[in-house]
Amino acid sequence: MEVCERMMNDLDMTTAKPKKTTPITVEFTGGLDMLFSNQRKHSISIPAMDENGSPSNMTYLVRYLCDHLMKDRRKHFFVVDDNVRPGILVLINDADWELEGEGDYVLQEDDNVLFVSTLHGG
Repeated sequence: MEVCERMMNDLDMTTAKPKKTTPITVEFTGGLDMLFSNQRKHSISIPAMDENGSPSNMTYLVRYLCDHLMKDRRKHFFVVDDNVRPGILVLINDADWELEGEGDYVLQEDDNVLFVSTLHGG
Protein backbone atom coordinates (compact mmCIF):
# COMPACT_ATOMS: atom_id res chain seq x y z
CA MET A 1 0.00 0.00 0.00
CA GLU A 2 2.77 2.45 0.92
CA VAL A 3 4.51 1.94 -2.46
CA CYS A 4 1.26 2.69 -4.31
CA GLU A 5 0.74 5.87 -2.28
CA ARG A 6 4.27 7.05 -3.08
CA MET A 7 3.74 6.34 -6.77
CA MET A 8 0.48 8.31 -6.74
CA ASN A 9 2.17 11.24 -4.99
CA ASP A 10 4.83 11.27 -7.70
CA LEU A 11 2.24 11.65 -10.47
CA ASP A 12 0.74 14.86 -11.78
CA MET A 13 -2.92 13.93 -11.56
CA THR A 14 -3.88 16.29 -14.40
CA THR A 15 -1.56 14.62 -16.92
CA ALA A 16 -0.84 11.23 -15.26
CA LYS A 17 2.85 11.90 -15.95
CA PRO A 18 5.62 11.87 -13.35
CA LYS A 19 6.08 15.19 -11.58
CA LYS A 20 9.37 16.84 -12.37
CA THR A 21 11.55 17.62 -9.39
CA THR A 22 14.75 19.52 -8.77
CA PRO A 23 17.25 17.85 -6.42
CA ILE A 24 19.05 20.35 -4.16
CA THR A 25 20.97 20.40 -0.90
CA VAL A 26 19.83 22.69 1.91
CA GLU A 27 21.97 23.38 4.99
CA PHE A 28 21.17 25.18 8.24
CA THR A 29 23.81 26.54 10.65
CA GLY A 30 24.05 28.98 13.53
CA GLY A 31 21.29 27.20 15.43
CA LEU A 32 18.76 27.03 12.61
CA ASP A 33 19.21 23.27 12.43
CA MET A 34 17.15 23.06 15.66
CA LEU A 35 14.10 24.07 13.64
CA PHE A 36 14.73 21.30 11.13
CA SER A 37 14.93 18.14 13.26
CA ASN A 38 18.42 19.04 14.53
CA GLN A 39 19.76 18.06 11.13
CA ARG A 40 22.20 20.42 9.50
CA LYS A 41 22.19 19.06 5.94
CA HIS A 42 19.18 17.92 3.92
CA SER A 43 19.21 16.47 0.41
CA ILE A 44 15.74 17.11 -0.96
CA SER A 45 13.87 17.14 -4.26
CA ILE A 46 11.41 19.96 -4.65
CA PRO A 47 8.81 20.30 -7.39
CA ALA A 48 10.40 21.92 -10.45
CA MET A 49 7.35 24.19 -10.73
CA ASP A 50 5.57 26.09 -8.00
CA GLU A 51 1.80 26.03 -7.42
CA ASN A 52 1.35 28.70 -10.13
CA GLY A 53 3.29 26.77 -12.78
CA SER A 54 6.37 29.00 -12.56
CA PRO A 55 9.87 27.55 -12.12
CA SER A 56 10.63 27.00 -8.43
CA ASN A 57 12.62 29.88 -6.98
CA MET A 58 14.03 30.81 -3.58
CA THR A 59 10.74 32.33 -2.43
CA TYR A 60 9.04 29.01 -3.17
CA LEU A 61 11.85 27.12 -1.42
CA VAL A 62 11.40 29.09 1.81
CA ARG A 63 7.65 28.31 1.76
CA TYR A 64 8.35 24.68 0.92
CA LEU A 65 10.85 24.35 3.78
CA CYS A 66 8.36 25.78 6.27
CA ASP A 67 5.52 23.56 5.04
CA HIS A 68 7.38 20.28 4.46
CA LEU A 69 10.72 20.18 6.26
CA MET A 70 10.38 22.31 9.39
CA LYS A 71 9.24 20.19 12.31
CA ASP A 72 9.48 22.94 14.93
CA ARG A 73 6.48 25.24 15.42
CA ARG A 74 8.68 28.32 15.91
CA LYS A 75 8.50 29.39 12.26
CA HIS A 76 9.06 33.02 13.33
CA PHE A 77 12.73 32.19 14.02
CA PHE A 78 13.16 31.48 10.31
CA VAL A 79 10.67 33.69 8.45
CA VAL A 80 8.88 37.00 8.97
CA ASP A 81 6.04 37.95 6.61
CA ASP A 82 6.95 34.98 4.35
CA ASN A 83 10.52 36.28 3.90
CA VAL A 84 13.74 35.00 5.41
CA ARG A 85 14.14 36.69 8.77
CA PRO A 86 16.65 39.57 8.99
CA GLY A 87 19.87 38.26 10.50
CA ILE A 88 19.88 35.09 8.42
CA LEU A 89 22.53 34.99 5.73
CA VAL A 90 21.53 32.98 2.66
CA LEU A 91 24.15 31.57 0.33
CA ILE A 92 23.40 29.91 -3.00
CA ASN A 93 26.35 27.85 -4.20
CA ASP A 94 28.61 29.87 -1.84
CA ALA A 95 27.42 33.25 -3.20
CA ASP A 96 25.29 35.73 -1.26
CA TRP A 97 21.74 35.41 -2.49
CA GLU A 98 21.54 39.19 -2.85
CA LEU A 99 23.93 38.80 -5.78
CA GLU A 100 21.74 36.08 -7.26
CA GLY A 101 18.41 37.92 -7.13
CA GLU A 102 17.29 36.83 -3.65
CA GLY A 103 13.82 35.26 -3.80
CA ASP A 104 13.66 35.46 -7.59
CA TYR A 105 16.61 33.11 -8.09
CA VAL A 106 15.35 30.05 -9.98
CA LEU A 107 16.64 26.87 -8.39
CA GLN A 108 18.80 24.61 -10.52
CA GLU A 109 19.59 20.92 -10.15
CA ASP A 110 22.26 20.26 -7.50
CA ASP A 111 22.18 23.80 -6.08
CA ASN A 112 23.47 24.12 -2.52
CA VAL A 113 21.51 26.57 -0.38
CA LEU A 114 22.94 27.50 3.02
CA PHE A 115 21.02 29.40 5.70
CA VAL A 116 23.24 30.87 8.45
CA SER A 117 21.81 32.57 11.50
CA THR A 118 24.01 35.49 12.48
CA LEU A 119 21.89 36.29 15.55
CA HIS A 120 23.47 35.52 18.89
CA GLY A 121 22.00 35.92 22.35
CA GLY A 122 24.03 37.59 25.01
